[in-house]
Amino acid sequence: MSESETPPGQRTGAVVAFPAAAPSSVTFDRRELNELFNLYGRMVAAGEWRDYAIDFLRDKAQFSVFRRTAEVPLYRIVKDPSLARRQGAYSVVTATGLILKRGAELGRVLKVLDKRLSVVS
Repeated sequence: MSESETPPGQRTGAVVAFPAAAPSSVTFDRRELNELFNLYGRMVAAGEWRDYAIDFLRDKAQFSVFRRTAEVPLYRIVKDPSLARRQGAYSVVTATGLILKRGAELGRVLKVLDKRLSVVS
């Protein structure tokens, strides 16, 4: 079909506008999830924690841990990239909103929750 045979009102070669991409959200990468689930597994084995939730929001990501499913989270591990240059992207927040630890490295921030046994002499 040539351009002279195109029905009226129909154009060929028109550019189709696609809707704008959805706003991206902040997520945990594989290494971060590995650290989070290692700690979570140890705390479940110890009987401290029983449930978790992961929230990927536009400005931050949260890993919340619960003693019981129907309660508020005991702790929230928050990744907020907007704070990365100032106070560190990671923080551990209690149920009351108290920030226990904040830093640039997730492993160091999680140490505040990790109660490993140590030898006492």
